[in-house]
Amino acid sequence: MSTLVQQAAEIHNNGSDTGGQPQIPENVELYQPYEGNQITLPEKAQCLAVKAFLKMCDIPFHIMLRSNAEQMSPSGAVPFIKAGADIVSEFDPIVEYVSKKGLSLSEELSGGQKSEMKAYMALSINRLYLAEMYLSWNVKETADQKTKQRYGSPYPWPLSLILPYLKQREAISYLKAHNSWQDFLPDQVYDEVNLCCKALSDKLGGEQYFFLDRPTELDALVYGHLKTLQMMEAEDKRLADMVNKYPTLVHFCDRIRDRYFIERERSR
Repeated sequence: MSTLVQQAAEIHNNGSDTGGQPQIPENVELYQPYEGNQITLPEKAQCLAVKAFLKMCDIPFHIMLRSNAEQMSPSGAVPFIKAGADIVSEFDPIVEYVSKKGLSLSEELSGGQKSEMKAYMALSINRLYLAEMYLSWNVKETADQKTKQRYGSPYPWPLSLILPYLKQREAISYLKAHNSWQDFLPDQVYDEVNLCCKALSDKLGGEQYFFLDRPTELDALVYGHLKTLQMMEAEDKRLADMVNKYPTLVHFCDRIRDRYFIERERSR
């Protein structure tokens, strides 16, 4: 990830003088797997977070659905964007890339507020994303009956069996590297999600957004994960109920969806 950030910085520093004005190419493409039965829970959340961020930045983009989007990505993870000759993958490097081009949703925050925002972003990744990885790949029934089938569905046999096996091994190694999450019991994971939701709800309070009168990068990231968990009601009602028991978070997700997804689509 750090390599991509460095590349983004070099792209900015080696470019022409922008005069402080954003120089985002007009032909931005966002690559991701097909929706429905070909995208896993963690991938869906990450893709939705990046879409929300680009919309909040008012950066037009075209969604490019590819069965092999993960293999096309420079980091091996989705989503990734292609902006002119630049290719950047994953949420944090994309945010950094856009910032180096002159656009930042959190520019108005003080140094202390930026540190606090990053702490809440880390909380979201270290709880919600890890929980999504765990429940998708580390719960045997879910992994065998749902996640592996989704992940392997675009590929012919025997790749449809081999690639999900390799991805599961990679996911469990990731969980192991983060405080041995692979050894957690499911109830412990649900407790972690609940604690994260409570912390986010307490931070949001009665405000529309977490820091300003408009969204920051934190709002995009949190929306991507919480909205995805809400949409998992048919597969894991407990996760959806955990988000829905916090009215502030429900209203937050509805507000982001209405303003940046429904209204924007209607205005086109």
